[in-house]
Amino acid sequence: MSSAPIALEIANTAARLSVEEGLEWGAAKRRAVKELGLPARTALPDNDLVEDAVRAYIGLFCADTQPAELRALRQLALTWMERLQAFRPYLGGAVWHGTATRLSDIHLSLFCDDCKSAEIALINHGVAYEPRTVTGFRGEPVEVLSLGSRSPELGEEIGVHLLIYDLDDLRGALRPDARGRAPRGDAAAVRRLLNSPVEPEQGHDCP
Repeated sequence: MSSAPIALEIANTAARLSVEEGLEWGAAKRRAVKELGLPARTALPDNDLVEDAVRAYIGLFCADTQPAELRALRQLALTWMERLQAFRPYLGGAVWHGTATRLSDIHLSLFCDDCKSAEIALINHGVAYEPRTVTGFRGEPVEVLSLGSRSPELGEEIGVHLLIYDLDDLRGALRPDARGRAPRGDAAAVRRLLNSPVEPEQGHDCP
């Protein structure tokens, strides 16, 4: 079998895992390779292919429920962006791009004059969080403060991850992606998304 069909099969399986289990795309691709019984070193599809597969899966199986879930997540993201406005928050990931469901987490990038200031603010407001390190958009290690926040609309706890960047990183963070889109948006952009009508397509509820 050529590499193109394999990449598509991995992407389609990763899309299912992402939507049904809330996995991040990287983890979903690696899990898909295992589920398909492929060699561990099999080349993974790029995120654009996975995104297309996710959108197709949502259109087929989640069109009746996903728009409302996405709106609830964006509303919760905006709540935290307003709380953290001093740290120049930008929303990214599936919630920004519109492929999120109720199982998705919220990813906010903060651009701080002092990289410890956001953490101090959480401590001062009694917000419980867990620190960890992930790979940033330039491939560098970035500190993340992860917390849980209840969504009134969804009636459940949602993971909120605050990626802490230096203020100088802001310009590079806004460069268009491979498809010419903004990779993340500020609070004003999120408000515009919330004010834009979303017409759900015909389909079936998510499993």
